[in-house]
Amino acid sequence: MMIDRETFVELMSGVCAPVTVVTATTADGRPHGSTVSSFASLSLDPPLVSFALDRSSGLLAHLQPDDRVGVNILGAHQQELASTFARRRLGPGLKFEGVTWTVRSGLPYLPESAGWTAGRVERHVDGGDHVLLVVRVEEAESTPTAPLVYARRVFGTHSLLAVAS
Repeated sequence: MMIDRETFVELMSGVCAPVTVVTATTADGRPHGSTVSSFASLSLDPPLVSFALDRSSGLLAHLQPDDRVGVNILGAHQQELASTFARRRLGPGLKFEGVTWTVRSGLPYLPESAGWTAGRVERHVDGGDHVLLVVRVEEAESTPTAPLVYARRVFGTHSLLAVAS
């Protein structure tokens, strides 16, 4: 027996998820990015992370195995960026208009994020209406900035981390 979609959505809305902007550079050099809340560590040895993209995501075509990818782990103060990059149907580069960004390790980078990682897509794994991407980490940086999280359909942060930063 399977549960209905609404019950599953309600259950998962209560799970705090990190908010990231996953970025890539298109073949013609344009920046591309999307808000992703399924980012997770996968393995310590080798260092692997994962995240999932909807099969209809425009970013997915630019993240095939061996392609380079960046993950900007957003800080609690970057809610507006999360909303900007969550907009659908904007082509490569358009989400970056009016946004402060730079290039780091050949990838679009959002300064003032709580963390950054870059690596290569190792493989895609079927995940129903999403594709799970496994990424081998080649570069990483963390900061003391409180991370942005998403739960119950609102942005926030962990209260103890907010006090600490």
